[in-house]
Amino acid sequence: MNPRIRALAVSAVAAALGATLLTAPAQAAHGSTEPRTGFESSGGTRWTTLAEEQQFLAAVDRGSDRVLLSRIGTTKQDRPLQLVHIGNRRADSTVLMICSQHGDEPAGREACLSTIRDLGRARDRETRRFLERTRVLVVPTANPDGRAADTRGNSDGVDINRDHLALKTAEGRAIAAVQRDHRPDVIYDLHEYSATPRFYDKELTDLWPRNLNTHADVHRESKALSQQYVRPAAHEEGYGTGTYGIWTDPVTGEPIRQVAGDGQERILRNASGVKNAVGLLIESRVDAQTAQEQADASVNNRRRVGSQLAALDGLFDFADERRGRIDAATDAARRAGFRDRGPVYLGGADNDPATEQETLADPPCGYRLDAAQYADVRDELALHGVVSRPSGDGAWVPLRQSQRQLVPLLLDARATYHLTKGQPVTAC
Repeated sequence: MNPRIRALAVSAVAAALGATLLTAPAQAAHGSTEPRTGFESSGGTRWTTLAEEQQFLAAVDRGSDRVLLSRIGTTKQDRPLQLVHIGNRRADSTVLMICSQHGDEPAGREACLSTIRDLGRARDRETRRFLERTRVLVVPTANPDGRAADTRGNSDGVDINRDHLALKTAEGRAIAAVQRDHRPDVIYDLHEYSATPRFYDKELTDLWPRNLNTHADVHRESKALSQQYVRPAAHEEGYGTGTYGIWTDPVTGEPIRQVAGDGQERILRNASGVKNAVGLLIESRVDAQTAQEQADASVNNRRRVGSQLAALDGLFDFADERRGRIDAATDAARRAGFRDRGPVYLGGADNDPATEQETLADPPCGYRLDAAQYADVRDELALHGVVSRPSGDGAWVPLRQSQRQLVPLLLDARATYHLTKGQPVTAC
């Protein structure tokens, strides 16, 4: 593992745990003048407020020439949706972190905030080299209204992580625009989950894109991110890991039941794969594990954030060490659409083969939309980065494009979450 990136992660964990003794690299990263989150300042007794987040990000932005804070949208309750750019904005490799889509899952957000500071202010050669070759993008609070209310959904009660196809929410639209405009190679989605003791109770669980429309190379790299980097990094810090949504036998470790984690395309983890990016969902356990955590909520909170920070160490090692393989995988996936060959799957997952009814074995070469349909979905197509060709009486949406696998999911009447029922055209 990159020693300096690891030192930053250890430093952040120590800060989150309220440590009084830090290593020399950690002291450099956490000097007395460094901005600190409300979570850190309180020793984990409370979460960082949105007002504190704004002050914190503004201070980091002012204090680092490699950090740029921008606004990418506004929620229904007039709160800012923000994007933090860290590193070389012209770098070939891009990592996007989406933090706290669910407002009542705050630990990932705290890990994102302290990581923004640590990467933005590090002075060592190794981290500078990493950030010269890698652009790190962070949406620190993807659901500000939900975070303010401590609710899973946004102010309309909508689960943002079910809106990455329809794009009906301001939050979903902002994330889609970032994906379109910055074409991240890796999308890392931070969440939390409630455990079922003995069967489903690891400190961290994760899951790659299961959607069958994910290019094989992207799928391979997503699993490598999980199994070769994130999980080992967590284990090094003493955290147990498992697969999100899968109950396991406490004796044999064999899977016995799936309770979540399917291949539906409207979830960010899967939408990332369909859009040709390596992706991973990461979930820290909310429930108290020990008597100490049950007696003191701050101990539980610090463990939750600490586990997320440990996993982030694996993410950065992955981005640094496998950049060639990652770039090759995402490039191959983007180019594959222009060949316009192979099936498109309307259902199934990598552990649940699609049925014949769920498979477009010979997809149409495109879909025709009438004027009313096009007016209704034009903005969403553009936000997804799907190429459409307007005509006097509507529009033509070809499959021969980078987002080929996405087009039928949006426009085919047989797709579960289609936006409109386009007319498939087989003779082009």
